[in-house]
Formats: sequence, C-alpha cells, structure tokens
Amino acid sequence: MHEPLEEVALPGRRSPPGELELLVRLEVRAAAHQVESRPEVFPLGHGGRLILVATVLLAGVDLFFRGKLEALLAGHHLVSADGVDKPDIVICDIARIEPEEVADTFPDVPIIGFTNHTDTSGLRRAHAAGFDRVLVKSALVEQAPGVVEELIAPVE
Repeated sequence: MHEPLEEVALPGRRSPPGELELLVRLEVRAAAHQVESRPEVFPLGHGGRLILVATVLLAGVDLFFRGKLEALLAGHHLVSADGVDKPDIVICDIARIEPEEVADTFPDVPIIGFTNHTDTSGLRRAHAAGFDRVLVKSALVEQAPGVVEELIAPVE
C-alpha cells in the first residue's frame, strides 16, 4: 500500500517564481525486509526543477554532526551502517573510518569524505581511495546540499 503524497518544504531552498520543485523517492521491494531505493528522474517541463531524494549513508559520523547533516539534507533519507537500505551516496568522516575500507565496501556508490582541516593525511588517503569529493568539515557544512544533489543527479 502506498503512503499518501504530502507536501514537503525544504529549509533553505527557494525556487524562482514560476518554477516547480518535485520531491521524488521510489522504492522497489525485492523481498521481505529488503528495500532498494533509487533516485529517479521525471521531467517537469516549463522550467521546473526536480529534487532527487537519496538514501545517504553516514559512516563514522558522530551524533552531533549527524544532527547538523540532517538539517542540511532535509528531505533525504539518512541511514547508519546497520541500516537495510542500499545507499545512493555515502558521507564518511575520514578521521574515524579508513577511507580504503569505505571505498572497497561501496565501489559503485558516490562517496563524500570529510575531516578537519588539520588532517592532511586523511584528506590524501581519501583522495587516493577514489572518493568522489573530499572536503574539510566546514566546507561540507557550506556545500552539502549542492554536492549531494550533484553526485546523485543522473548522467544525461
């Protein structure tokens, strides 16, 4: 049974007058207790803008910063490593989790790594592991919604 549609306001997001935003999340139930989610694209026409909803795995993110990311990424589905949902994107605290391990575990998933600005070794290891984006924590706070949207956007 499908849940009724509801209007969702995304904090800090403003559409230009006359443009539409559509928030979409599709779930495919493969078997009991298993959910695979995929961002999907539906053209809106008339200059409308589509906002994709992603399952975002937070790897090694402490409780305080998780709250900040939840506010920044309102509308997305944030999960922890013990969740059953396959992530569309991973956000990893590279000061707390080995970048190589994350990259090996999620080879086909975009990965954003972050750490503090003094952890130059961690930043280099995340780049070497093949992370899609490596940012200092303050830059992630400023850019999180845009970077997530960019990395989950379908290739045209």
